[in-house]
Amino acid sequence: MELEELQTAWTAMSHELEKQKELTNDIIMEMTKEKYKAKFRTITSYEKAGTLVCVASAVFILIQVNKLDTWYLLACGLFAVLFSILLPFLVLRSLKRIRQLDIINLNYKDALLKYTQAKTNLLKIQRYGSFAGMLYLAAFLPTVAKILNDKNLFLEPSSLLWKLGIMAIFLILFTLWGYGHYKRITNAAEQLIKELE
Repeated sequence: MELEELQTAWTAMSHELEKQKELTNDIIMEMTKEKYKAKFRTITSYEKAGTLVCVASAVFILIQVNKLDTWYLLACGLFAVLFSILLPFLVLRSLKRIRQLDIINLNYKDALLKYTQAKTNLLKIQRYGSFAGMLYLAAFLPTVAKILNDKNLFLEPSSLLWKLGIMAIFLILFTLWGYGHYKRITNAAEQLIKELE
């Protein structure tokens, strides 16, 4: 009789231990999922704030477009408007895809594959955006100079080159800092997925 009671108690404890193990695994998975999403939460907030600035600059240019009195200033203004709307949209869409990746309900291989694709896409947009940012700078500076000061910087090439050079240095430094930040965040998120294995 004691042996049967001991077996029953052992079985009950075994079931209880299995339930605790499943509960612990669920908690760990939820914590990992939250850590994963948190990795991208801050950068998404910065990108949203940047998007507001870009849209505001696009609206500002569109409202003042009548001051762009030459075809090349108008082309610069329209390029600046297009860039100010398109690039933030692409970045936010890419961040949304990477944040909404369901790493918990996918098997390890699929989660890592889908994450790697989303990461590659996000970093590619950042790289292309960095190079396009130089073109944006070259279009935005003369546009704003004409709108605010009624100056055509294309008629003052030395002034234009000097201002573009200074702004390009700051843009390059900011771009390198931002891209490095993106790399650190995406690598840390990838490490979280690898720990699920």
